[in-house]
Amino acid sequence: MAGMRGRGRPRHDDVLTPTEWRVVHAIQHGMSNREIAARRGISIDAVKYHVANAVAKLGVANRQALRRWFREPRGSALAAEERSMTTLNLGPLAQISRTVRDIKESEAWYGKTLGLKHLYTFGSFAFFDCGGTRLYLSATDKPGPESILYLRVGDIRSAYETLRARGVEFGEAPHMIHRHADGTEEWLAHFNDPEGRPLGILAQVRP
Repeated sequence: MAGMRGRGRPRHDDVLTPTEWRVVHAIQHGMSNREIAARRGISIDAVKYHVANAVAKLGVANRQALRRWFREPRGSALAAEERSMTTLNLGPLAQISRTVRDIKESEAWYGKTLGLKHLYTFGSFAFFDCGGTRLYLSATDKPGPESILYLRVGDIRSAYETLRARGVEFGEAPHMIHRHADGTEEWLAHFNDPEGRPLGILAQVRP
């Protein structure tokens, strides 16, 4: 392994490098190589390189298997958090998502016209507080899915394992979608109800 590292590149005591972790979590979030490259500001070839490294290091068969592989990055807030031994308790509703055509137009309408408190905007994503439930708007030219309900959980690892044991099929393993300035991590995993309507479990993990 050591011989494969470039000169001057720092050693990592985790199974993946920080960049590989970010790429893997983006893949688990359903992003394409092109989308990851644009989001990370790197080339598509660089994304392919990191994906190939991750697949080889983890011993998984392919990109699809990578989506279902789960482990917390060493040093993350989730890895440091003790596992919950309590019974699964889904809720309250943490977030609901909606696709929009124009993020600036929607940001103004939801914020100024409706008077919802604007939390933050990242590129084509905008977030508002709707009476304690977060409203997540994402701009897209493609017809989006119906609104997704995100249920808050205290321990996403235990919730994921419990729901899988009950027969719930997840589209991907829990993955970190954002780390706030104060170090708080947001972890997410999607699944469908019997009619194929999307839901998710969402956890905020503080350092």
